[in-house]
Amino acid sequence: MSPHQARAAADQLNRECFCVTLDQQALANALQHEVADADFFAALTVSHPHLFSHAPVFLPKADRDAMQAIVRAIEAAALLPAYQDAVLGWAPPIARIDHGPIGAFMGYDFHLTPEGPKLIEVNTNAGGAYLNAFLARAQVACCAEVEQALARASLGAFDGAIIDMFEAEWRLQGRTDALRRIAIVDERPDEQYLYPEFMLAQRLFERHGIEAAIADPRELRFECGLLQFGGRPIDLVYNRLVDFSLEDDEHAALRTAYEGGAVVVTPNPRNHAILADKRNLTLLSDSAKLAHWGLDAEHAAALAGVPQTLRVKEADAQTLWNERKGFFFKPACGHGGKAVYRGDKLTRGTWSEIRAGDYIAQRIAPPSERTIKLDGERVQRKVDVRLYTYDGEILIAAARLYQGQTTNFRTPGGGFAPVFFI
Repeated sequence: MSPHQARAAADQLNRECFCVTLDQQALANALQHEVADADFFAALTVSHPHLFSHAPVFLPKADRDAMQAIVRAIEAAALLPAYQDAVLGWAPPIARIDHGPIGAFMGYDFHLTPEGPKLIEVNTNAGGAYLNAFLARAQVACCAEVEQALARASLGAFDGAIIDMFEAEWRLQGRTDALRRIAIVDERPDEQYLYPEFMLAQRLFERHGIEAAIADPRELRFECGLLQFGGRPIDLVYNRLVDFSLEDDEHAALRTAYEGGAVVVTPNPRNHAILADKRNLTLLSDSAKLAHWGLDAEHAAALAGVPQTLRVKEADAQTLWNERKGFFFKPACGHGGKAVYRGDKLTRGTWSEIRAGDYIAQRIAPPSERTIKLDGERVQRKVDVRLYTYDGEILIAAARLYQGQTTNFRTPGGGFAPVFFI
């Protein structure tokens, strides 16, 4: 199939394939077997009614290649000394500590536009990969085109790749003994929306001979030179906190252990500062500056997929207000789509708050759409594609279907959806 034929086929499937390819019973059985709880899936569908969409998203292989190229270009740029000097200039001091790990489960979010994929955001504690692996495995073919796409999905190696990733992070900090004990850390973890995947991660580690605990950072202790949970030492922290610089007083034990290199933390404050701070997009969208700093031509060209991003400064406020309809405004240190505003929805009052805060303005890259059937009616859902990566390579791709200004899990018919490349 030629690239043109692949794009036409993907577009047609996204417009006209209304088959429910999700095998709910297969998904339920797999999840319940994994966590050893016969009621797990039933409880999940009640507490998370819009977590999983029933329809997959189809994309041409050319889009996957373009997104992969953007990821590799960003991570190549992140190695440039001048780039690191620039981003560490606005990062907190803890980000200057470099113990070696490069960051488990990077997340790169894209919108698919007629001009190609456009990077929207980079995340260091990207959630959903484990859930999406189970979701993708529970798909069934409804036609020849879907069967072909399913056959090309490389999910068999997912579990092994995850273990290899965490063991690589362990070794990058100079550890030579076996990785024995991991803590999956987040504030009040059992109250987090994606707590179910913490359970899946825990089981995955345990199946590979690694002890794993799900822990609130307030339960951690730094004693005798060791980070401990329940009186037992922790080798590695799989960090799901959104306190990216570990500044909160309740994270003091974790911060002290991390600063002294007593525990491996991934992703860590440096990973976030180098790759995921939203202010970095002002540099990553300036390919000429990056080329001047030493980025090669191929990577610089790939960064055309990063929409123009500017810091909101008082000197440029009037110009940005005049051109606001072409921008999204995001807090530099925000997360989860909070306090994000589309320019054409701005009021004067909100604009005053943006000017007084620390915001970036990102050129709008409209998302693509997936047509689904809901209660017998055709409806459109916006599509956001996330690549979960490690060391610049794709672990798994997933989509989020939604309505509204930003991605969410409140849309009927929306939620996580597998992505199949044709």
